[in-house]
Amino acid sequence: MTMQTTPDGVEVVATVEDAKALPSPPLLVLETVTAFLDEHGLGSGQLAWERIGDGQSNITYRISRGGQIFVLRRGPRPPLPRSTHDMVREARIQLLLGAEGIPVPEVLAVCEDESLLGVPFYVMSYLDGVVITETIPQALSPTEQRDATSRVVVDTLSQLHRVDVTKGDLAGLGRPEGYLERQVARFAQLWEANTTRELPQVAALATWLEENRPTTQAAAVVHGDYRIGNLMFADRAPATVVGILDWEMATLGDPLADLGYLAATYSDPGSEPTIMELTPVTHQPGYWTRQQMVDHYAEQSGLDVTALPWYQALALWKSAIFCEAIYTRWLNGERPGDDFSPTLEAGVPLLLQQSQKHAQEL
Repeated sequence: MTMQTTPDGVEVVATVEDAKALPSPPLLVLETVTAFLDEHGLGSGQLAWERIGDGQSNITYRISRGGQIFVLRRGPRPPLPRSTHDMVREARIQLLLGAEGIPVPEVLAVCEDESLLGVPFYVMSYLDGVVITETIPQALSPTEQRDATSRVVVDTLSQLHRVDVTKGDLAGLGRPEGYLERQVARFAQLWEANTTRELPQVAALATWLEENRPTTQAAAVVHGDYRIGNLMFADRAPATVVGILDWEMATLGDPLADLGYLAATYSDPGSEPTIMELTPVTHQPGYWTRQQMVDHYAEQSGLDVTALPWYQALALWKSAIFCEAIYTRWLNGERPGDDFSPTLEAGVPLLLQQSQKHAQEL
């Protein structure tokens, strides 16, 4: 039996019969994926595969076949909640936005049949580029390219938020009215369902967010996790975004929620680091400050960003609640071998402290 096992269970097996002999479903069944690719005319011959990213949520694989490269994306093993693991919806969003000229991977095939891998999945084109996190690609390292990188991050967000969501299929992606109110209510409920400890700041911030909720100025596609680490850049100058990745949180809502998240998680030379600052290189000389990015977005969008501290407080409060769910799963033994989860014992309270600081800025 061809099999690869990770600390959280079997990841890949060769055949359907191999999978039947296991206590829990593998993440990939090579025989099944091969047949699916054949059905859609995607490459030929034997598969080679490689997991991409750390897999904290949805899971992504680089699939090589007959000289062609594809990307397969699927949700985690059931029975996790599907609200942020809807692969069919995620693929649909990218198809719609690609038609509007937004840089996204090309979706090649979608599988809604859960009997194949246990969850829906889709296959998309492979983007040849780089993701900026802890190191700076050589081509984008000169000072003028660091400046250009900062600029294009904001320009790409502004481009996304200019897409007309009032008509056509895009209008059916969500209900922008009441978006902020629903965000606060939903995440407050998630905290109660996913914590094992008392952190009074969560409820206090929920009350503050509700009582000080700003008026939404526009409706837009909200990515929900817009940060430099979720952008694919061309590995050449000038700095160019070739793809916005990870659309699992996307919906229609208030565009300043994306800007607030970008600003709150941006590694600024003067900021106190948190576990959500996942691209620490931007604290180096040449990259824009957080304030420069906010000012440029305001100029591009024409929106009033006076209330941005509210959106930054919301972003870190939500992040704390999401991270608490991860921490609780680790405490319950559901994330063996995970080095990130133990940091959340102190990391979640720190996020709440940072959220409170933004709240005090208003």
